Amino acid sequence: MTTSAAVPPAGLLDRLPPSLLRLEGLAVALAAMVLYADGHHRLLLFALLVLAPDLSAVGYVAGPRVGALTYDLVHTSAWPVTLGAAGVLAGSETSIALSLIWLVHIGVDRAVGYGLKYPTRFGDTHLQRV
Repeated sequence: MTTSAAVPPAGLLDRLPPSLLRLEGLAVALAAMVLYADGHHRLLLFALLVLAPDLSAVGYVAGPRVGALTYDLVHTSAWPVTLGAAGVLAGSETSIALSLIWLVHIGVDRAVGYGLKYPTRFGDTHLQRV
């Protein structure tokens, strides 16, 4: 059996996917913040709405299955990317600003380790299962 010195140890390889997902989240958050600032959007709007997606966690009042569903539907990047693209096509600065705020929120969540939820419990996320 031969081993290559270029292959990192298993422990490092096990930590790489979640680390890359966190780095990806940080990159999304920083890029969205830069684009928001470059677009000269209002700081007050950002401050008022950056935590708004977390209101989706109210679904957990109805149990972990409903909570995971409501949280995940709001914390996927598909919606803000679509909103932002539609805003660009329509020339809507408001849509662009809202999409960037939403992407900052999702990116920061990923960077600090909050992932999409499984229906078992709030703390059971995709970042833990990667």
